[in-house]
Amino acid sequence: MTTNEHGHIPVMRDRMAQLLQPAVDKLGEQAVIVDGTLGAGGHTEYFLQQFPKASVIGIDRDAQALADATRRLAAFPGRFVGVHTRFDGLGEAIDAGEGEIFDKVRAAGVAGALFDLGVSSMQLDQAERGFAYKVDAPLDMRMDPSRGITAADVLNTYSHGELAHVLKAYGDERFAGKIASAVLREREKEPFKNSARLVELLYATIPAATRRTGGHPAKRTFQALRVEVNGELDALANVIPVICDRLALGGRVVFMSYQSLEDKIVKKALAQLTTSKTPQGLPMDLPGTAAEFRLVTRGAETASEQEIDDNPRAAPVRVRAAERIATADGEENS
Repeated sequence: MTTNEHGHIPVMRDRMAQLLQPAVDKLGEQAVIVDGTLGAGGHTEYFLQQFPKASVIGIDRDAQALADATRRLAAFPGRFVGVHTRFDGLGEAIDAGEGEIFDKVRAAGVAGALFDLGVSSMQLDQAERGFAYKVDAPLDMRMDPSRGITAADVLNTYSHGELAHVLKAYGDERFAGKIASAVLREREKEPFKNSARLVELLYATIPAATRRTGGHPAKRTFQALRVEVNGELDALANVIPVICDRLALGGRVVFMSYQSLEDKIVKKALAQLTTSKTPQGLPMDLPGTAAEFRLVTRGAETASEQEIDDNPRAAPVRVRAAERIATADGEENS
């Protein structure tokens, strides 16, 4: 079954495999890859095809996506296991997991990990989920529809200050205060339920000159609401130390960011992990202060023009990767 039959083309699929390959090859039959954002399973399917000795733990907070991907990956018996959790719960998942794959990863560490951040293509394509602003749908936006607040809850219950902060901090919306005021006025008439009413409000609130040059007027607000509803930035900040602590010596972690807030968190965290803690000016690292990781990518890698032509959703991606080169007890990668 091809990726196209699933309606989802994995972004930079070949490059992701290239970045993980040295670590996977090193661990051989003990190699376990963590796909922290399983989605439709496109990346995982490719990894299982390219690395016939490796296994994959796939994590997704969306139970339906997890079930669909598990069916897709049934062609690889014994080599894939799915876990229903937010990706910053992967540490607990590895500790509690049963079966050969979990035994391997606890014994040898994680060979490679991929985090394809943000909302998945599959979720964007499901109009009823409320992620897309171009169709009228319930204002839900939960990646796990079984729990948590919805976008409608945020719009209908947050104070002016809270809502303006969400729009500014998570959407970089210039007119956050103005939009928050308009939302509070409108919700007094009737609570927000569907996206079309919010889009109409945004068209009416954002100045025409900005609408002509700044892209769709709903883009920033919808991004901000989605990030707030799903705690996306908190989950990302939480998972970086968790996965890095679980990496085997020589193991690699790759992050694919689609907006600047995600990329800033990844960039800062990897910079700290790859920098010695020895005070500047000393001729060598003091014991226990050497960096345990090195950057694999120079800056942030982007998709090629050909990739973007083939898969327009690759256009904003920024890729950063790091490799574990030492452990806290001083063991170094050979």
